[in-house]
Amino acid sequence: MRITSLEPARCLPVPDAGFGALRTERGNLPLESVDVAADISGLIAGVEVTQGFRNPFDVTLEATYVFPLPDRAAVTGFRMEADDRVVEGVLKERGQARADYDQALREGRRAAIAEEDRPDVFTIRVGNILPGERVSVRLTMSQPLPYEDGAATFRFPLVVAPRYIPGTPIDGRPAGDGAAPDTDAVPDASRITPPVLLPGFPDPVRLSLSARVDAAGLRLRDLASSLHVVEEEGQTVRLRPGERLDRDFILRMSFDASTSLQLDGGTDGGTDGGRTFALTVVPPPLQSTRAPRDVVLLLDRSGSMGGWKMVCARRAAARIVDTLTSQDRFAVLTFDSVVEQAFEGLVEADDRNRYRAVEHLARVDARGGTEMLEPLQQAVALLDGTSGRERVVVLVTDGQVGNEDQILERAGGALSAMRVHTVGIDRAVNAGFLGRLAGLGAGRCELVESEDRLDAAMEQIHRRIGAPLVTDLSIKGLDVEPGTVTRLGSIFPGVPLRVFGRYREGSSLTVRGMAADGPWEEQVQGVEVDNPAIRAVWARTHLRELEDRYAMGEHDLESTIVRTSLDTGVLCRFTAYVAVDTRQVAEGGPEHRVIQPVEPPSGWELPHGAAPMAGFGHTMMAAAPAAAVRMRRPQTFAPGSEQGLFSGGDAGPAGLPSMPGAPPRPGSARGGSRAPGSGPRRADPLGPVRPQLVAELGRLTALPGPDLLYLADLGSRLAALAAYLGGNEELAALARELEAAERPGADAQALHDRAVAVLTALTRDPAAPGASPGASGENEPRRGPFWKRA
Repeated sequence: MRITSLEPARCLPVPDAGFGALRTERGNLPLESVDVAADISGLIAGVEVTQGFRNPFDVTLEATYVFPLPDRAAVTGFRMEADDRVVEGVLKERGQARADYDQALREGRRAAIAEEDRPDVFTIRVGNILPGERVSVRLTMSQPLPYEDGAATFRFPLVVAPRYIPGTPIDGRPAGDGAAPDTDAVPDASRITPPVLLPGFPDPVRLSLSARVDAAGLRLRDLASSLHVVEEEGQTVRLRPGERLDRDFILRMSFDASTSLQLDGGTDGGTDGGRTFALTVVPPPLQSTRAPRDVVLLLDRSGSMGGWKMVCARRAAARIVDTLTSQDRFAVLTFDSVVEQAFEGLVEADDRNRYRAVEHLARVDARGGTEMLEPLQQAVALLDGTSGRERVVVLVTDGQVGNEDQILERAGGALSAMRVHTVGIDRAVNAGFLGRLAGLGAGRCELVESEDRLDAAMEQIHRRIGAPLVTDLSIKGLDVEPGTVTRLGSIFPGVPLRVFGRYREGSSLTVRGMAADGPWEEQVQGVEVDNPAIRAVWARTHLRELEDRYAMGEHDLESTIVRTSLDTGVLCRFTAYVAVDTRQVAEGGPEHRVIQPVEPPSGWELPHGAAPMAGFGHTMMAAAPAAAVRMRRPQTFAPGSEQGLFSGGDAGPAGLPSMPGAPPRPGSARGGSRAPGSGPRRADPLGPVRPQLVAELGRLTALPGPDLLYLADLGSRLAALAAYLGGNEELAALARELEAAERPGADAQALHDRAVAVLTALTRDPAAPGASPGASGENEPRRGPFWKRA
């Protein structure tokens, strides 16, 4: 062997590259750039995201990129541009879109497809990119901005953080090309676990982000970016060049909001010629007497919570404990792969027990995996037998789990009858899932991206744990289309109520509810506007509620979800945007397939020696040009490794049970869960809340006698369940009757007997012998999971 010395000028070090990092001008990462352009008008933002891909190889390429978007964003447009050609995407049922995409690749045509895998996780595939060619894809979306205490927040996520994947790996071809295998708990795990670059990898994706802010008549007082350095040019805020895609972009705008009713004149948000309204109600200046609370605090101590997140989580949990009073009871559960309790069951929130809880929290360190279902079920069990007290669950976590649907299906029905608050601590938090959990219990979802943000966030949670100012809300005045109004929830101090819906006629409405000192109402006059974003935001909110009900067992809603998505032009998990070029550019399908690795989230502590993150079933990787290997087990790859990011073949069309290993709750409407030969089961609109209704009936019949206070509390719980179902008339009617229990002259015995009769009828199993046949379409064969359709 002959060793020749190189001249120093030929191997100059790369500035700030880090030890062992090599630069290659050619590279092997297909994603070159991400450009985000936001146009913020009042409390709604329109956003365009452009992703630039380049094929650095000598053969045709299919590039896959798994990326986040705001969980409440409504994606309404998709476009592919290549070789001076512009191809507009078409929204189709997901299986059909995949079939069109695959066929185009086989025929040698260029194509792109955009799919939603979680409310905030999306996948784009671009196929038949020619050697050296650049292709860009553009997503158009609208999103509402959360607002409270005089400040609105524009949050745009930039990285999909690793998620803990529980369960046992399942056989068959994977659903995607990610680093983790599909499991019985997360059947599409391979679609949401992109490989992760080793820290300091050179030549990251070029990121540009700008936001133009128009107060739209509101008084803008201040702008603040909490995680990035920005530059202001007039009304536009720009991200400083050179930033990496490793944390969320957060822009807070301080201005005054007011009660308003916007009546959109457009009619393209549905097929019936209806119109869309957007209602904002500022909380009234009312004082409410807080009822005693039973609070279960859940603290995530899994491996992903290491570093600053664990410090923040301990502080947040301790401050929640400090807000409790002697009239409250509470429990503290910390969890990773196991659940630990600070003490047995619910205890009085006296000084001694609060001190013990804080002392327990101070010893908590990050470890293990994020097994979230079991602690939620334990919280439900602890709170299940209480009455006359407000039941509250507070979850402190980063939300990085992949089995969201399984958690909602098994715990969502019971949680919907409680107040659920979530505190998401991370710079790339799983906001979509935490928002869905908080929505079940009409609670608060507070996102904490840094220690500096903790104080303001926890102040909001402290106030939200208390009783709301106004409950049992309803609206009158507009000719509203049934089933289209988003969840009304309750009005809390400092948090405006935001409601969207469809209506036929009317120019004003009245909001009514119950405050501590009696009935409350406010009349709002409408203002005519022409704003397509209002239609898109309504459609996405409505679709999200339907998808949550699907995840909790109402699988007969699939056709309704698909139809609503296609009618409104808003992407959801059952549909996909596909753009297909008419011109043939290659002989056949792409010869190489590459999944784009993502940045490690800022603030995450990596294992020593760059070992796999054992708690995640997920791979920490660097890109490497190499042989075609499908990744099914966690591995670690360093720059220059002979194993790489190519994956051979596509996910097959074979279907799997909708949620393997997740048996339905008794009485649930989950499709495909009956024994062979038992025949089709009719759609059960009460399926998600049936266990809670059974429990309510049992507690009601166990009372020694009629209790007006208990009946009033029962009415409020049934009203929440009815609102959760999207307006079940039988439950809502009973709730309205029981609300009269606290009024003078109420007949306790008559109300008690009425409640028992209605709940007995509602809790009958619709599949029991003699039950009437189900709705049309129930005899259709079950299709495979939407994430594996082709």
